[in-house]
Amino acid sequence: MSPAALQRRVFGAAIVFSLLAVGGAMTLQHAFDYQPCPWCILQRLIFVAIVITALAGLVPMRAARRVAAALIGALAACGVAAALWQHFVAAASASCDMTLADRIIRGLGVDELWAYAFAPYASCADAAVKVLGVPFEFYSLAVFAAVLGLAIWALTRRA
Repeated sequence: MSPAALQRRVFGAAIVFSLLAVGGAMTLQHAFDYQPCPWCILQRLIFVAIVITALAGLVPMRAARRVAAALIGALAACGVAAALWQHFVAAASASCDMTLADRIIRGLGVDELWAYAFAPYASCADAAVKVLGVPFEFYSLAVFAAVLGLAIWALTRRA
C-alpha cells in the first residue's frame, strides 16, 4: 500500500473517531440527560473541525494532505488542552459564563443555529460527571490524543 493510501486511511480514522466522539456525546446528552457545559460543546466543535479538515485531506494532492495533517494535529492539540482545562480548572468553578469556551460558542453563533447539538445547558461544575467511573472529559481527551497521534504519523510519512 502506498504512503498516500495510508495517509487517506489515517484521515478516515480521524473522521470516524471524531464522529463517534460527537455521536457518543450527543447520545449521552439526549438519551441519558447528561447536559453539556461550554467546554463540552467546544470539544464537540473541535471534533467537527477535525472531520472537515480530514475530509479536505482526502484530496489527491500531497500538499493538501500535509496541510490537513498539520491542521488536524493543531486542532487535536487544542482539544487535548480543552479537555484538560475542563477537568482541572473549569469543573471546579461554579460558572462557565463568559469563559473562553462560552465566548467562542456565542461568537460563532452555533448555540443558536444548532442548539440541539451545540448549546450548553449546564455549568462546568454540574457537567463534571463520570461515565463508568471515568471523568467524561477523559474520553474526549483519549480521542483527541489518538487523533493527534494519527496526525503526527501522517506528517512524518513521505507520500
